[in-house]
Amino acid sequence: MFLANLPRVEYQDPWHTPFTDRLAQLAAGDRHVAYFYHRPDTSTFRYRVLNMIEALVTSEQAIGAAWFCDADLPYAESILNHADRLVLCRARYSPRLAELVIRAGARGIPVIYDIDDLVFDDRYVHFVLNTLDQGTSEGDLDFWFADIGRHGALLRLCDRAIGTNAYLAERIAEFSGLAVATVPNFLNQAQIEVSAAILAAKRAADFVRDGRIHLGYFSGTPTHRRDFAVIVDSLLQLLRADARIVLRIVGFLELPPAFSEFQQRIEYYPLQDFLNLQRLIGEVEINLVPLQDNVFTNCKSELKVFEAAVVGTISVGTPTYTIERALSVGSSGFLATAQNWYPVLTQAIARLDDYPQMAEAAAAEALACYAPAAQGAAVLQALYD
Repeated sequence: MFLANLPRVEYQDPWHTPFTDRLAQLAAGDRHVAYFYHRPDTSTFRYRVLNMIEALVTSEQAIGAAWFCDADLPYAESILNHADRLVLCRARYSPRLAELVIRAGARGIPVIYDIDDLVFDDRYVHFVLNTLDQGTSEGDLDFWFADIGRHGALLRLCDRAIGTNAYLAERIAEFSGLAVATVPNFLNQAQIEVSAAILAAKRAADFVRDGRIHLGYFSGTPTHRRDFAVIVDSLLQLLRADARIVLRIVGFLELPPAFSEFQQRIEYYPLQDFLNLQRLIGEVEINLVPLQDNVFTNCKSELKVFEAAVVGTISVGTPTYTIERALSVGSSGFLATAQNWYPVLTQAIARLDDYPQMAEAAAAEALACYAPAAQGAAVLQALYD
């Protein structure tokens, strides 16, 4: 583990702006983008709404952009009075949202559907249930078919769509017949500033470590048991072979009983806010990103890679569509198929003497590709071209 002094960050949720202030933010500038999301949260809302708005309003263009949610729908007329683009982010069909789409269309306002997961096409429900380890009772099936069906129904009412990567964009176009742009998930400025301080502290300490080797698994939702299962045998083998190995678990994961013999070398942390998560990632040498390899996981974002990279932590990940493209093998990280996690992890550990160079390469790649300034033009093009 790195010994740089990484204090806890003071954090407040950044989405408590009153409606009147958001409406004024929308009205500013020459172009006006209204984002709709069900209710602010720390996952999709942050990546696909807040970060997009930040990239737009801090660009060189004069753009007003703001977010709205279910609680704001009674004021839809005021929102549409100021908007020239309406973005529905991972939203489910409802009569109120269908009416909002119709009212926007009557005003000539293009409606764009933004989605970050394969959760709109009921032909893939079985992949979703299997990958997320969800139940298949009558109630479970009713829920998932209805939930995914409602996403798809609203998507098809829109004028065009945005996905997080080209693989997902193909699935969206095939399902909806709409034109689909691609805008990846990316960092926000607060993350970049906190991460820069973390990386600077590691540099100042000359990347000094305590002799242990921390492997980190960072899970934001409790649906990754089968993803983690991909590396269980390799981790157990590594823990038995190398007494320096420590496993850090952050978020939602219940380890299999076989790990009980290593309890003294396992660290557990609860779910973190998105700034203090960077601190916990920054302390470990290797970020673990195992995934099942199927159509659902290939639609997923590479965010676990770039959020580690920006604090100078390298990743070992499954070569899904996005992760394979986000890692420069041997320079900023490593790729491991299901059958070769153990040899790849041992290879990564053997390269720890090169860690400063790899950490710097990973951080540089992340900032070049996943800073708001790097993606502002892509967001603007997806909305207006």
